[in-house]
Amino acid sequence: MSTETSVPHPRVSGVEGRPMDASDAALYATLLKEGPGGLAFFDPDLRCRKANDALGALLGVPVQELLRQRPSEVLPEALAAAFETALRKVIDEDRPVSDLDLVVPAGEAPGGSAPGPAAAPEAGGAPDAAPGAAPVAGQGVATAVEERILACTWLPARDAEGARTGVVLTALDVTERRRAEEVIRRKEQRYRSLVEASAQVVWVAAPEGGVIDDAPEWRAITGQTPDDYAVGGWLAVVHPEDRPRIESVWRECVEENRVFETNYRIRTKSGTYRHFDVRAVPIWQGDTVIEWVGANTDVTGQREAEEMRGRLTEQLSAAALRTARLQQATSMLAEALTVSQVVQVITEVGRSAIGADYSAVALLDDDKLRLSIVAPSQPGSEGETGSPSRDDIKVSDQTVMSVAVRESRPFLAEHPDSLRLQLGHGERDLFAQHTGERAWVGLPLLAAGAPIGALRFSFTRPREITEEERVFLEALAGQCALAVERALLFEREHRTAEELQRSLLPSDLPQLPSMVLAARYNPATRHVQVGGDWYDVFRLPDRRLAVAVGDVMGKGVLAAAGMGRVRNALRALALNDPRPAAVLAGLDRLFSATEDEEQFTTVAYVVIDPETGQGEFSNAGHPPPLLISQDSPARVSSLEPGTPLGWPSQRQQTSFSIETGNTVVFYSDGLVENRRRGVDAGLDELVAVAADAPPEVVGDPERLVDFLVDRMLAGYEQVDDVTVLALHVPPEPA
Repeated sequence: MSTETSVPHPRVSGVEGRPMDASDAALYATLLKEGPGGLAFFDPDLRCRKANDALGALLGVPVQELLRQRPSEVLPEALAAAFETALRKVIDEDRPVSDLDLVVPAGEAPGGSAPGPAAAPEAGGAPDAAPGAAPVAGQGVATAVEERILACTWLPARDAEGARTGVVLTALDVTERRRAEEVIRRKEQRYRSLVEASAQVVWVAAPEGGVIDDAPEWRAITGQTPDDYAVGGWLAVVHPEDRPRIESVWRECVEENRVFETNYRIRTKSGTYRHFDVRAVPIWQGDTVIEWVGANTDVTGQREAEEMRGRLTEQLSAAALRTARLQQATSMLAEALTVSQVVQVITEVGRSAIGADYSAVALLDDDKLRLSIVAPSQPGSEGETGSPSRDDIKVSDQTVMSVAVRESRPFLAEHPDSLRLQLGHGERDLFAQHTGERAWVGLPLLAAGAPIGALRFSFTRPREITEEERVFLEALAGQCALAVERALLFEREHRTAEELQRSLLPSDLPQLPSMVLAARYNPATRHVQVGGDWYDVFRLPDRRLAVAVGDVMGKGVLAAAGMGRVRNALRALALNDPRPAAVLAGLDRLFSATEDEEQFTTVAYVVIDPETGQGEFSNAGHPPPLLISQDSPARVSSLEPGTPLGWPSQRQQTSFSIETGNTVVFYSDGLVENRRRGVDAGLDELVAVAADAPPEVVGDPERLVDFLVDRMLAGYEQVDDVTVLALHVPPEPA
């Protein structure tokens, strides 16, 4: 209940100077009694003339003690001083005083001793404690109260004529609000401390992504002025290569209100670029985004460490790859028997290992005066030897390979200026088609310390060859030199054996009116070696025809020589006694006397009358002949094949005939046997292929032998020589 003093006071007039009517009085009484805040009136002498119970409760002082007293007489010294300072300021300056908070510390409610309130700082402050609080004596029943924070406003009061009559005080309890503000303030402090401790740079953007607040910390890094930042924001200093991507992602995140998280490079005030990770989140108010808050973290050191680790990993991986490439080259070179195959391996391995764009291998001629560039063999090239792909190079010329050969050392030119400085324009005409070359490597191929050729790699960009790459290339050149030297020896042996073998095979087959003959000899292409396959057809003194097909185990010169001995011996024996059993028995005796026990040689031998197609046949371990008839399916002979030459055996011979219109095909085991197909399966396949041959092919031995060879070798790697000889008796004219 409000209490009024009996001290006279000026009449309070109503609107336009009229005395208060009943409604004004009711409003006045209600405000004093029921108002949620404290109300008081002080006269010009600073004495409290009117106060409501709410003010007494807020201050912790009974309202009766406030009436007719100055604040200094009732309140603690610090609080009283704040009250009277505000009252005098309103009276002297005739203007309100607001935004002054008072802190009433925890104590006892009116009626007991309680610590008096203390004046709070000026506007905006919310102190942690009540400085200068002094106890105020009170009476009544004491109850514990908590510390309160009051927001006070002092207003000048005037009468109806406008004369100043005193000061009106309003006080509101803002304790909870101030505490909430304090919580927010402390959270902001912790957030700023966390940001500073984590070296993050924070920025704020508008809901649509534009700049709304300055970012001094960001500008300290980038060197942007406030105007620059206001116009371009953080996007203005993103690296030009990163900016299109970042702008696109940022725009999508803003449109979809989802977290923006990425990384980019930022131009600093020194002009260099540093790597930053960024994470920006939308700040929501209800269902609306009111701003974006982003935090950037400098991760340049981390990125540089990762890049260094990546470079080291790449170097280790490259070294491991080069080692594997060298091992691969060693393995592949073991199977490369011709110079062109060696060149193919070296250029492929070298170019893939160091990323070269062009490569070449050149070999010295016998006079050691010129280098001939060797073209690598191509897939399906049948293994022929390499040949020069352009004009020869003089060793005395100023070229990459010439210098490497002359000085027996690697030649390196990492860019065109280096090449011109070392060579002038010696390479210009020789490799005119490689006009884009910008770096070169030349390596000598040394055998027993002497050069036999050179290896050349080039690049379409300037290229520094590291020490590890140089060691690899020198090792590769050493492997190449050994392989080339071996290939040269092999090719010489091959040419010798091939010439020998070709000389021992009949250059022409007999031309007979009653019998047509055709033969094919396909040397194995895998190792490009001649073998011991052979065939022979010749006339006997009695006009009959002697036909032989044989196979001497082995490859190269020894096999060719053995084949020559068997062939010549067979001819000599046949001229003396042409019977097949007698000829093979004579070869057995000769073979046992002159050949090694390990030697394995097979022969199929037939003597036939070309006019009648009748004859005798004997076999020394050779594959059975293929029989193709007009009236029955194709089949292989079921006669006993016998044993190879030199094995203990009683040679037998059987009757043999070729009917009119029929064909007999003799062949070596290379036609039916390989690494993926056994002899039995090969014989079945040969019969099936022959059955598929069209009549016009069967009737033409030249076409038939080609048909059989092509179909039987299709899909298989040829690893052995193939010899096919067909005898066909044409049908009688109608």
